Amino acid sequence: MSKYRERAASLVARMTLEEKVGQTLYNAPAIERLGIPAYNWWNEALHGVARAGTATVFPQTIGIAATFDEELVGEMAGVIATEARAKYNAQKKAQDRDIYKGLTFWSPNVNIFRDPRWGRGQETYGEDPWLSGRMGVRFVKGLQEEKDGFMKAAACAKHFAVHSGPEKLRHCFDAQVSGQDLYETYLSAFKACVQEAKVEAVMGAYNRTNGEPCCGSKTLLLDILRKEWGFKGHVVSDCWAVKDFHENHKITKTPLESAAMAMNNGCDVNCGCMFPNLLDAVRGGYVDEERLDEAVTNLMECRMKLGMFEEEGTVCFDAIGYDQVDCPGHKELNLEIARKSLVLLKNEDHILPLDLSKISSIGVIGPNADSRKALVGNYEGTASRYITVLEGIEDYVGDRARVYYSEGCHLWQDRTSTLAQENDRISEVRAVCEVSDVLVAVLGLDSSIEGEEGDAGNEFASGDKVDLLFPGLQLEILRVAYESGKPVILVSMTGSAMALKWEDEHIPAIIQAWYPGAAGGRAVAELIFGAFSPEGKLPVTFYRTTQELPEFTDYAMKGRTYRYMSQEALYPFGFGRSYTSFELRDVSADSDQITPQGEIRLRATLKNTGTMAGGESVQVYVKALRENTPNPQLKGLKKVFLQPGEEKRVEIILKGEAFALYDGEARFVLEKGDYEICVGMQQPDTRSAALTGQEPVRIRMTAAESVEF
Repeated sequence: MSKYRERAASLVARMTLEEKVGQTLYNAPAIERLGIPAYNWWNEALHGVARAGTATVFPQTIGIAATFDEELVGEMAGVIATEARAKYNAQKKAQDRDIYKGLTFWSPNVNIFRDPRWGRGQETYGEDPWLSGRMGVRFVKGLQEEKDGFMKAAACAKHFAVHSGPEKLRHCFDAQVSGQDLYETYLSAFKACVQEAKVEAVMGAYNRTNGEPCCGSKTLLLDILRKEWGFKGHVVSDCWAVKDFHENHKITKTPLESAAMAMNNGCDVNCGCMFPNLLDAVRGGYVDEERLDEAVTNLMECRMKLGMFEEEGTVCFDAIGYDQVDCPGHKELNLEIARKSLVLLKNEDHILPLDLSKISSIGVIGPNADSRKALVGNYEGTASRYITVLEGIEDYVGDRARVYYSEGCHLWQDRTSTLAQENDRISEVRAVCEVSDVLVAVLGLDSSIEGEEGDAGNEFASGDKVDLLFPGLQLEILRVAYESGKPVILVSMTGSAMALKWEDEHIPAIIQAWYPGAAGGRAVAELIFGAFSPEGKLPVTFYRTTQELPEFTDYAMKGRTYRYMSQEALYPFGFGRSYTSFELRDVSADSDQITPQGEIRLRATLKNTGTMAGGESVQVYVKALRENTPNPQLKGLKKVFLQPGEEKRVEIILKGEAFALYDGEARFVLEKGDYEICVGMQQPDTRSAALTGQEPVRIRMTAAESVEF
């Protein structure tokens, strides 16, 4: 799209200084004499077009990651882009240029979910850099579909970089991180989005990284993003982050200095109120006007790629009508993703799926059972219809069984009514348990207490979790259900890992449902009654306790995530049960020699040996067989769907760089020596083997020489 660069530069050359400064604001004013309409850069599409009325509300991002399905993510992003254009076309026709009405979407969030206490981890693709990169790339490509030289919508990889809580400290915190961890973990997914997916924008983070405010960091924005990676798009600050430079980070002394620091170090557009100071900054010699020209050219080029300056009706995407918003086809895809996102953590004695012919009554209890808020997570749109878990069960069961319901308790307070005594629903819970043949307890969190500082309430930690337990009286009502002697199914609706130690010891069936989207309740009900086989895998580690975690403010990766932890997980990354069974056999590699530019072709046959159709994720992990290297890391993935008795030959290719690691000087090196490839349907750890009764196939590899990439 280089043709737009020259055109954008020509347009900027005709602007006055005041006009150029105005275009660096997120709510850029019109320049009528040049035919430039007003434009608000701020829009959101984390899991559907957000905050702008009706749209398809897909499962929250962490649930999308649990599908372990790259192609599905790309398909979802394509739907989001279509609905974005449909809404944009309608809004443009009405001259509505308000916030959340544009085509520049500040998604995806490819930060690493390094600590389960982080409230915004739900927005990410989990704790693994490789998986986050694959999912992020597919999301960006799907959103930024190109046709006839135009881009359907623009994506933005955020928050750059080393950003993952604590939320209450984000405006002043300095994340100290080694060069090895920076490149190995925190930058990996961003690099993939920039170099492979050609993401149009990158958003800086609130925090400092190694002393530099991220939205004005020479290291991040100039040295790494522009020079090392060759980024050609535009950089946007997080909202009001530039103000933090002087107010909280104390790196600068005045708003003018902060604006100059951000602009000079590569920030092109300011979500906030600092960039009007650029007028005086340029006049006073603090910012070269050529740098301002570059920034505005970056922004105009993006708008041109989106076709915003073309004659009405000449851009192919202008024809997308409003009938595409939350249409039947998009709803069906939403339901499919919701189904594939659900992770079956425990299924003792195959209690699931339930056989309705043997059940006359079902008790549904818990604060998330009939909660729409627990369906959608944060950064959400408005669905045309929501189906809660209670509604999903009622719809599925129909008149075949009686469904009893009790809210059980408030999500986190000690009573559901302010005038009542503590634990005011416990007697109702006991009554429901008594008359029910089986119990479904729907517990968890929602975005009112787990999310972003300022959005989530401050009851706990500005959106973060203080521990990994269900809050309030939830565990108490679950104990009552357990003590009733009736079979209990736990549905956990959270955006993060919980410490389910007691639950794992006492409850026979556990489903991790995340925030499963507008159709999530239907998907959960269908799973419980066996309409499909679960296939989700955990994109995060479920720890046993908070105590085994490093300090929340410690950004070193030692002891964090499956890649660096030394203890055994409760439920490991990559784990998830099925109603059917699979066999992986005839695993082979076409070579045992690793070369920098070569490829290792892995082949295996996957067979569905059970009685239900189902999906399975063939996972490939790589381990450097020397001291002080990470645990086996995910480096290859293939999602396969098979009918009972069906088998398919699977091929996964590993490039030489899959075996390379960053050293202490942040050099990316393939070291001479031995490596191990593990091919299976899970992570190659002892806990996964104990849970599944399976072991991956291990293949020894050798690199004959050390090479730096």
